[in-house]
Amino acid sequence: MSRVVKKRKLDEIRQDRLYFDSYSDVTIHEEMIADHVRTNTYRMAILRNSESIRGQVVLDVGAGTGVLSIFCAQAGAKKVYAVEACSIAEQAMKIVKHNNMEDRIEVIRGTVETVDLPETVDVIVSEWMGYALLHESMLNSVLYARDKWLKPGGVILPSKAELYITPMIDPVVEDRLHFWYTVKDQYGVDMSCMCDFARKCVMNSDITVNSVTCEDVLSHPARFAELDLYSVTPEELRSVKGQFRCESFGSSAVNAFCVYFTVTFPCPDNTPPSLVLSTSPCKPETHWKQAVLYLDAPVEVVQDTPITGEVIMYPSEENARHICIHVDYSIGEQKQQSKTFSIPDWSSEAQS
Repeated sequence: MSRVVKKRKLDEIRQDRLYFDSYSDVTIHEEMIADHVRTNTYRMAILRNSESIRGQVVLDVGAGTGVLSIFCAQAGAKKVYAVEACSIAEQAMKIVKHNNMEDRIEVIRGTVETVDLPETVDVIVSEWMGYALLHESMLNSVLYARDKWLKPGGVILPSKAELYITPMIDPVVEDRLHFWYTVKDQYGVDMSCMCDFARKCVMNSDITVNSVTCEDVLSHPARFAELDLYSVTPEELRSVKGQFRCESFGSSAVNAFCVYFTVTFPCPDNTPPSLVLSTSPCKPETHWKQAVLYLDAPVEVVQDTPITGEVIMYPSEENARHICIHVDYSIGEQKQQSKTFSIPDWSSEAQS
């Protein structure tokens, strides 16, 4: 094994350890379970699919505290394998026992890629989504479980994911930049020359996870990608891309793009309609919030100004669990611009 390959393998092991360690603390589980939109949508989806779950074997990928496994048992599952790689699995075992479910739920400590189940399964359930859907997501693990453990014709919850983009205005950023023009009136020192530097610092290449209000969205959303969990491959996740076209609602200044996702749960015979968990800024807030991608400078638009382009999402070369988003875009008559965004890897800075 070459030194480069060996180093890359060690980096992957370290990245996995950091990732799983981040789920060993109570805070992240408190945040996820307290997210009513997330937790209740999963609960309703599992109960609505009770016909597919009752008397069947279920695999919960990345089970965490085991709440989804318990929902499946409540829906009538004969057996649930709750696979969890981090130490929170010990708490999941206590919760399962506390709810008198230990005869039907087996918590297994390990990654789904390394555990050995005693049987194939009829249903896979997983809350695998990350920021902007794919950042630190477990989707590759779900696909591994699908290909290795799911019976032909089995059910995956959720079964589909969709990605959307829309232009937006972030008024807080504009207020922060305008601040430098107010210093002279307050203190007698003209610091307006700081504005360009501040713009470069604030409107940088980071994927900013933030809550976007519906009022700051400047057009109808455009869907640029759809993932069918029954058929998508790990290779396809290495480049999730699509084109988009939006038309602005009215006169404003676009200073960012907002990216968000939905996941859809199937319902038997499609009646009632499928259940959708949405992270849209025009829907109730979730802990995923939205991904904000700042332009280098705001662009003025009027009603029906076309905003077109292409989005490409792909794993970071430094950390395969981290996502990069590249956007090629044109606003009105402006020539095409390009910008690549990523979420800062704070863990690597802390370790260095």
